[in-house]
Amino acid sequence: MMKRRDWMLGAALAAFSIAAIAQADAAPLSEGEVRKVDPQAKKLTIRHGPLANLDMPAMTMVFQVQDEAMLQNVRVGDRVRFLAEKVDGQFTVVRIEPAS
Repeated sequence: MMKRRDWMLGAALAAFSIAAIAQADAAPLSEGEVRKVDPQAKKLTIRHGPLANLDMPAMTMVFQVQDEAMLQNVRVGDRVRFLAEKVDGQFTVVRIEPAS
């Protein structure tokens, strides 16, 4: 009986993880302009429009980056589309791409 319960718990956790990933992929990207790149601090300053997933109005703010390799692909003045999330209490860019 214990094995069945463990299996069910594992299946439920896997389903939750897949749903969380799908939700992040479905979240709308926000538009912004890179104002500062700080590789030492692993931070980006972005002037952005509204961040719908964070219920945040347009403003300029500093973000952590999930992967410091992201900093190698952006320059001050670049127009970008990005997704920010609150990770461990910090606003963090988890996806970024050039704006079309």
